[in-house]
Formats: sequence, structure tokens, C-alpha cells
Amino acid sequence: MTDRHQHHLLVRGTTFAAVGPGGDIRGVPGGGSPDGLFVRDARHLSRWQLTVDGAVPEVLSPAGGGDVARCVLVPRGGRQEPPAYTLFREQAVTDGTLVEAVRITSNRPVPTTLRLALTADADFTDQFELRADHRTYAKPGAVRSRRVLEPTGGEDERGPGGIEFAYRRGDWLARTTVTAEPAPDAVEETGTGARRLVWALELAAHASAELALTVAAAPHGAPPLPPPPASPGAAITQLSATQREFTADVPLPPAWPELAAACTRGLCDLAALQVPARGPDGEELRVPGAGVPWFLTLLGRDALLTSLFALPYLPRLAAATLPALAATQATAAADGRAAQPGKIVHEVRHGELAHFDQVPYARYYGSVDATPLFLVLLGAYTERTGDTALARRMAGHARAAVGWMLDHGGLTARGYLVYRADEGGLANQNWKDSPGAICGADGDRPTGPVMAAGAQGYAYDALRRTAWLARAVWGDAVYADLLTQAAADLRDRFQRDFWMAGRGFPALALDGEGRQVDALASDAGHLLWSGLLDKEYGEAVGRRLLEPDFFSGWGVRTLASGQGAYHPLSYHRGSVWPHDNALITLGLSRYGLHDEARAVAHALVDAASTAGGRLPEVLAGYERAAYPEPVPYPHACVQESRSAAAPLALLTAVTGG
Repeated sequence: MTDRHQHHLLVRGTTFAAVGPGGDIRGVPGGGSPDGLFVRDARHLSRWQLTVDGAVPEVLSPAGGGDVARCVLVPRGGRQEPPAYTLFREQAVTDGTLVEAVRITSNRPVPTTLRLALTADADFTDQFELRADHRTYAKPGAVRSRRVLEPTGGEDERGPGGIEFAYRRGDWLARTTVTAEPAPDAVEETGTGARRLVWALELAAHASAELALTVAAAPHGAPPLPPPPASPGAAITQLSATQREFTADVPLPPAWPELAAACTRGLCDLAALQVPARGPDGEELRVPGAGVPWFLTLLGRDALLTSLFALPYLPRLAAATLPALAATQATAAADGRAAQPGKIVHEVRHGELAHFDQVPYARYYGSVDATPLFLVLLGAYTERTGDTALARRMAGHARAAVGWMLDHGGLTARGYLVYRADEGGLANQNWKDSPGAICGADGDRPTGPVMAAGAQGYAYDALRRTAWLARAVWGDAVYADLLTQAAADLRDRFQRDFWMAGRGFPALALDGEGRQVDALASDAGHLLWSGLLDKEYGEAVGRRLLEPDFFSGWGVRTLASGQGAYHPLSYHRGSVWPHDNALITLGLSRYGLHDEARAVAHALVDAASTAGGRLPEVLAGYERAAYPEPVPYPHACVQESRSAAAPLALLTAVTGG
């Protein structure tokens, strides 16, 4: 477990900074900690430590809250020795940049001389090296360098000065530039590879001195970044403008202020989590990044679900996500990447290890459900907005996606979407993708190919929606009839093969021999969202999900308690996921179980209210009655796009959208 709860996260696009309570960064290579400034999967600032007169100040007011990290520092001392100075730090990020304003104020009635120093370093560590998964990666020929940037201008009007860090390995080149105004009086070596920027400050009685610091990343392969803002305040002005665009047109419920607050917080997080992508014609797009600290990139499943949740309010997310995923759709099989023709990408990475194929995630296709969800979003977007132009543009991509489901995906040969564990990639390729997440009630894992229940629901919905597109937009009635029949056949097979009559509930999956994987899991709620179950079965499932072994009081658990596989602090075997519950709530509403839908919605909103309106990626599955606040999952993404959009799904479920 990392100490991430002591960090304050600043997020903007593909950039995030995790700073300590005093604004410092103390990351070390391979330290298992996400602290630092990260851009496009690489750590561009690994050390950022401020001292005054050789001592680390004490934190009087820690960084935290909002989109600016603000903290107040003083020298260490006691009651009989009032602080000689007070130091104020403000930090913010924009795309590729960390900006900081430092103000140090003398509290003495006489002139004071202080030596302020900032130790900086950039190790350019790939995020996959910080996962604490005990893997090591060779980096032959890698070279790091450092270059002092001399200030421009004369002695009286010196421009910014600082230091440039660079990293080269073969054709890979990344740089980080630290500049300061006023320029430092000296740049010192530390003996560890870091550099120390030093200012000798002469302060009059009760006077202040200010520094403006800019850390600009130049990641390998990234397009040129816009000029950095002049200050944290300017950075926040930029972000606030984007947040206003996201919140402007969403009708918030006045009778439920807590839900309104959760929607507003989620929309602001979504504004910060937009990452750049390109469409099939090279057009520039902004799409939902999955989450920080580990997944600030395009993940197919995450972007699709986020766009679906936000569709009634922010259809432009779908309008960007669909072409971005079409542009990365597989056109051929690729060993080691789980790619097959027509398949929608699972994960796109830009880091050094992906570039050199040391991890398979530059474009990785290990997802059984992103492809049907792509079709679901295309159909839902077209129906919601009436924008048939995008549906026509995406027609070839949609047909290729259907072709993958029928052929490589397994619908024709096996009757269901099927995946196999990917050596070197993901063992499970549905939304519960951790090892052991697909299991029986006793925890035993299935062998051979796996047919996960939730993915079959997505496939059913995808076939029906694409049939509607074929008939209403593409003018292809023959293709529409084929898909309509395929959907009806899938529904009949599913209720025959997956339904556990003795337990009144669908199995979590089928194994390679067609045997039921019998854990009672929240995935059944996704079947309600997709409409795969008959009304009688759907109502029974919906009511079962609200019984105490499933419903913790903060939401529906991924796995019902009382089973041998249940663990409240596991990733997928008993935890509570907001996006999972958002799908369940939409499904309950679809089947007319409105009281149950409101119960789940109230639970999630209550959980959000304990954290300023924000829902994390995942919560522990402990009973609400046993502890008055939600217990956090120890390794959760603090900001996640699906969770940020989940309150919008709740709003749709309880108001009809």
C-alpha cells in the first residue's frame, strides 16, 4: 500500500502531480509511490524539495482541497520561539506543466537574510515501474543528462534561469525544464544527480520575496504544448473555464442538493480528466481519461461507459470517444496485444516501456466488452441526438465490430462472447479484470475459455442497437434482420444456460466446458441495464441485489458476502464500485424497480457526501452499520472518469433523464 492519502493530486489532461502536505515531491526510482509530476505515463519530476537555511520547514497548513495545492510552512520551533518567517506555496498543473508561486514573508522587525533552496530531479521512470509488482525492466543504453540554463538579460534585468533534465534511450528522448523568476543565484550539484537551485534573499522588516517556478515537460512523441501559464492562478482560470463548459447545461435536481453536489463535483473532475486523442482522419479530440494516478490515458471500456453515463447531458463526450476508438480499432491480428480484426482497443499507452514493447499496452486489445460497448454507445448516441452523420461515418467501423463479435469474439462458434487469459497481459478481460475476479462461490477459478455474464448483456444490446442503425440510418434491412435474430437467439440461450434455478440468479460466467461459475455477483445488475433478462427474472435479480449480503448500505457489493470468495478489501470480490452501481441503478429503473433504484442512488450519494461530493474508483465492502463512513479501498484511483460520471447516471435513473 502506498502513502497516497498523504498526497494532494493536481490533474489536467495527460498530466498529474502528486505532492506531499508541504508541496514537496520525494519520489525515488522504483519506490512504489505515485508521487511526482507525471506526463504521458512518465515521471518528469521525481524530486522537488524546498529548504530554508538548510532546514525543511514545518507544515502549518497542509496542501489539500481543490485544483490548487496551497500550503503554509514555518521553521521548526516552539512556543517560546515564534517563527522567523512564514512561507506560502501555491501549485497547479496544466497540460505538461507544473507552476508554483512561492512567497516567503519575514516576521521580524529587522532586516533578515535567508537562503532558500529548491532541490529538483527528474528520473523519467515509467509508471509501470512504480506499480510495486516486483518486475524489473532492462534499459540498455539509457543516458540521463543535466544542463544549467543561464538567465538572459543583464544583471539588473535577468530573465528566468534554471536547469534542464534529459533522458535518452535509442530513439526515445524526454526532457524536463525547470525555470525560475527571479533566476537562482546559483545551481549546485548534490552528489546524487539532483540539482539545487539557490536564492540568497535579503528581506526588510516584515517584507516578502516571491518566486515564480515553472516545470515544463517535453515527453517523447508529444505534440508541442501551449505556452505555460504565468502562475497557479492563471492555470486555474484555464481549468475553471473548462469546468464551466461542462457544468453549464446539466439540469441539477434542486430537491436533492447532495446529488446536485455530486454531479457538479463529477463534472469538474471530468473536465480535468480529458486527454488528447485523434480520430480516423487525424482530427484532434478530447476524450475521458480513465483515472489518476495509474490510468490517465484512453481506456476503451472506461471512456465508453463514462460517455454513456454523460450522454443525456454531455453528448460531446460520445461524439469524441467514438471516432477516437474507431481510429484505434484493430484491423489485423497482433501477437502479444490480443488484437483481432474489428476489435476495439482496451488501453493506449505512451510511455517508454510501451514504446520498446516491454509491456504490451501501446495499443492493447485485451477486453471482451469494449467492442460491444462501442456499438451500444453509437446506437444510443444516434438515438439520443439524432446525429445520423456520425452513425454513417462510423458504419464501416460498426460492421467490423459486429464482425468481431460474431467471428473472433465467439458468438457464432460458441454462442457467447468468449475470452482466454492473455499471458503477459490480462487474465480476465471483462470489467472485473483482476486475477481471480471471475470465480465460483468458493473462490475456485474457471479453467479454459471464459464466457462472462455481463459481456453477453452488452452483446445483446449491441446487436439490437446496431440492427436499429442498419434499418433506420444505413438502409440495410437484411443486415438489420440478421442482427435482430442473433440478439433474440442470444437472449434465449443465455436464460437457458446461465440461470441458476436453485438460487434464482444468473451465474457469473460459464467455463470452457459450459459449466456455471456460480458466484453471486453484481454483474447480474448489468444484465438489467442491457435488458437481457425477461421481466420475471429481471425483477427477481433486482430485488435480490438489495438484500443485505449484496447491499452494504454504501452500494451493491461486487460479490455477495457469506460466500467463500468474499473479501471486503479485494478489488473485485466484495468491494463496492460506483460505476458498477450506476449501471445497476439504471437497470433497476429500466425494470420498474424504482424504490430499489432510489435506495442504491441514495447510498452512493451519501458515500460521495462524506468526501466533498466525489466518488472514488472503488470502496471497501464493509457494512455501513458497522462504521459510519465508507472505508476506502487501499489502492483506488482517487479521481476516475466512470465514477465522476456515475452521479449523472443516478440522475438519469431517478428522474428519467
